[in-house]
Amino acid sequence: MQGHENPDFLLQGAKLKTTGASMSSTTFLEDLGNTHADLTSHDTFVKGVPHATFQRLRQEDPIAWIDESDGSGFWAVTRHADIISANKNFKAFTSTQNIRLEEMAPDELEARRTMQEMDPPDHTRLRSIVNPAFSRKTISAYEPQIRELATQTVEKALNKKEFDAVNEIARPIIGRILGRILGAPEGDGDWLTEKGDALIGNTDSDFTTHVVDQVDTEEYRLMPFRSPAAVELFDYAEKQAKLKRNSDSQDVMSMLLRPLKSGEYLTDLEFKNFLTLVVAAGSDTTRYSIAASLHAIANHPSLLEQLQRTEDTSWETVTNELIRWASPTMHFRRTATQDIELHGKQIKAGDKVVLWWISGNRDEAVFENPFSIDPTRDPNPHIAFGQWGPHACLGQWLARLEVQSVVRAFVKNVKRVTQSGPHVHLRSNFINGIKYLPITVARN
Repeated sequence: MQGHENPDFLLQGAKLKTTGASMSSTTFLEDLGNTHADLTSHDTFVKGVPHATFQRLRQEDPIAWIDESDGSGFWAVTRHADIISANKNFKAFTSTQNIRLEEMAPDELEARRTMQEMDPPDHTRLRSIVNPAFSRKTISAYEPQIRELATQTVEKALNKKEFDAVNEIARPIIGRILGRILGAPEGDGDWLTEKGDALIGNTDSDFTTHVVDQVDTEEYRLMPFRSPAAVELFDYAEKQAKLKRNSDSQDVMSMLLRPLKSGEYLTDLEFKNFLTLVVAAGSDTTRYSIAASLHAIANHPSLLEQLQRTEDTSWETVTNELIRWASPTMHFRRTATQDIELHGKQIKAGDKVVLWWISGNRDEAVFENPFSIDPTRDPNPHIAFGQWGPHACLGQWLARLEVQSVVRAFVKNVKRVTQSGPHVHLRSNFINGIKYLPITVARN
């Protein structure tokens, strides 16, 4: 979708009509793409998410076998209910064999393991250590700072009138917030964001010279994301640990390094792996949620008008819908621990099972007019944070606050916004992101 389209439409190639949307929803022209797109190819997603393929799978083959040219293949789970069921059932669908499509040797798994690649009770132990640093109560204490940073960043960008919304708003604000919350030295936020890009964007040459499916990354196979950026982040974590191990500060790194009353604490390797995970997951996914929100606003004046009329008490509902719409993490993988049957398909022990969150968040059986943004959608059982399972996103309260703060600051200060040129998607079948979004604004 390049912008400028007429929003009064029927979804091309889709079986549902969005013209029946409620008056509170905003109808969008989403390019549903190819009905038989190659989900294993990062290049497929450069054109945008192939929603038509996911729609076909939900309707015709909700547990579909997908062959891989460089792997053993996997089962694609695309319906909301099935995704939740598998996500809950960690005994049948383990996270310990990696959460991405990549197949790893045992020594790689052990060296790169974070709590994302653990099941209870090991996962429960680590989660209990890190939860306090990311609780809703802890994050709420940062709200005034986050809102101030959001306002400053948006104001600076709007003064330019025409700019790239990703690199002038979404990217810098997340870097500044991440640095502030972690307790990093002033100015380190931009560096952390750069390293996070190299990790989570390790399939895109705009973010790394070590594109995992194009160059030999064997040298880094024991590092997270097979990335040299992880080496730098490990060194950074080691230095910060020496400075903060006995600190009584309330920043996230200090809290993570402080033993609990029970005596539990993160080992040095656990801290390094966890900080690397926070930098990767804590910067890019929220940035791309903001980018998707600004893209929607730039292409649909009615959405801008709706958001400008939104009461303070309704912004939590709005934010949930924007995050459902964005669905920045497209999938997580599980591995079957036993033979099991789903929808008549015989899944064998050891098979890869991929939970496509982004498909579940467009499931017509759950969401009325799923290809429309409805700022009043409530309840909104989206699964963008991997809810209803032990691995629900640790940073979801921070992500919600960041998205809400930036979008509110933006819509408050503009009277018109349009997309001024083609936007560019991240090359990834794992992360759904717009990495370049040119817009033109008229200020209030």
